Amino acid sequence: MNLDKSKKLLAKKAKRGFQGYPLITIAYYGPNDKHATKVVVGFIAEEHAPAQLEKFMTEADARMDATVHSAIIKIIERSGAKSVVLGAAIMGCPHEEGIDYPESEECPECAFWQGKDRFTGKPN
Repeated sequence: MNLDKSKKLLAKKAKRGFQGYPLITIAYYGPNDKHATKVVVGFIAEEHAPAQLEKFMTEADARMDATVHSAIIKIIERSGAKSVVLGAAIMGCPHEEGIDYPESEECPECAFWQGKDRFTGKPN
């Protein structure tokens, strides 16, 4: 599937809002607010169920990567998802607190996000 078609399909599914479970969430992360290098796709089978996560990393902007989008579309189709939530913007750096750097500290590799809220991009 080409990139434009897959982007339109994701946007259309997300625009429908919550239609019930299973639910797919799609969040983009990057070293700044202009370049997404990581996508996290969450699958929630039913209310209160833990999310199962699939992560994709790329050097190019993941929002413009046809291969990544095709994989996301396949996940949605195979899961039978009734709802899709698509993050509106890049939601912070691609590194994980407690895994890539210590808890309660800022990511040492993503200077852009230092002193900013991971989710809003606004100063702390």
